[in-house]
Amino acid sequence: MNIYQYVLEKVSESKVASRKMATVSTQTKNIALINMSKALIDNMQVIIEANHKDMKNGKEKGFSKALLDRLLLNEKRIVSMADGLKQVALLNDPIGEVNKMWKRPNNLRIGQVKVPLGVIGMIYEARPNVTVDAAALCLKAGNSVILRGGSEAINSNITIANIISKAAIESGLPKGCITFIDSTDREAVNIMMKLNEYIDVLIPRGGAGLINAVVKNATVPVIQTGVGNCHIYVDKNGDLDKAIEIVVNAKTQRPAVCNAMETLLVHKDIAEKFLPKLEERLKELNVEVRGCIKTQAILKNIKAACEEDWHTEYLDLILAVKVVDSIDEALDHIYKYGTKHSEAIITENYTNSQKFLNEVDAAAVYVNASTRFTDGSEFGFGAEIGISTQKLHARGPMGLNELTTTKYIIYGEGQVR
Repeated sequence: MNIYQYVLEKVSESKVASRKMATVSTQTKNIALINMSKALIDNMQVIIEANHKDMKNGKEKGFSKALLDRLLLNEKRIVSMADGLKQVALLNDPIGEVNKMWKRPNNLRIGQVKVPLGVIGMIYEARPNVTVDAAALCLKAGNSVILRGGSEAINSNITIANIISKAAIESGLPKGCITFIDSTDREAVNIMMKLNEYIDVLIPRGGAGLINAVVKNATVPVIQTGVGNCHIYVDKNGDLDKAIEIVVNAKTQRPAVCNAMETLLVHKDIAEKFLPKLEERLKELNVEVRGCIKTQAILKNIKAACEEDWHTEYLDLILAVKVVDSIDEALDHIYKYGTKHSEAIITENYTNSQKFLNEVDAAAVYVNASTRFTDGSEFGFGAEIGISTQKLHARGPMGLNELTTTKYIIYGEGQVR
């Protein structure tokens, strides 16, 4: 069987399953999610053994520490994945929810209800937990899902997908509700991008190269998830102790994720006091700092930042720093280089905080908090399928509601026009 026939067979099965998924009861979906969670725990060692193969391959290929961290699965992370499934089971089922209903002068009653998107194709890299998160949310929202993970995590993803798919089917969900494309051939992605008859929407999740390739080449509708060139601006009225803790968290807690901070903007009035204290903390955590000329005048031993640094999503322990003259200069910088993902201001000045909130164009804008909170679980969504940086059809962390669309239902009594 050639790659086209293989992919077509997989998506055809998912398409058939989507029709059945649209009418599966909430109770059946929740039972499936609970059983999927239990299956992950019961098969923990099998998953870890598969992940060891991916980790070994990654080390041999010279993956960065940050990428290896994204790839790693251990008992704690598997338990977290299993807990995520249970959390999604506890969430309200959006399917069938009536958004609004009204009566027309001719006595037609018109309502708008939430319905599944249908078949959702997930194309993603490196992080095997996405296999679980995507499946959980898609199923709870009444969709079937086609998963195509990256070659970096192929062994982990195949193992996880097989485990949760088996548990879902044994719980009463249709065969094909979770479909994994286990070919690492890139042509599989190219084929998925053109299958409008079978796939209702594609969601790419990964680096800029993957996302841009899908957005530019797909004929299937795409929800663009975010490259995260995220900024924190420390205002002249900021609490500097608070700022240090927020900056350190945003840069170092998990540097390889899209909501990690990549560029720090510091007001000139507090730069000489703030930057040396921050540098001490960053040195302890092995963060490489690259700065503008004004930053270099304060931190003598750092590398110079070039134009490319302001554009870069490092996904690593590297931080670009720029000293700015005003909040307006900070806003201009974010407008020019930001990717509309997550931006933050550290300030005790209400006027400046509101100015920042009002003028920054991003999916998530923070006052006195780390950008690391841009996450479906942290927002109370149970899990997320990705963080959308576009403005249609969803924006920000995508939970259950973002995996639905609407249809109109009309009740008549014989009316004709």
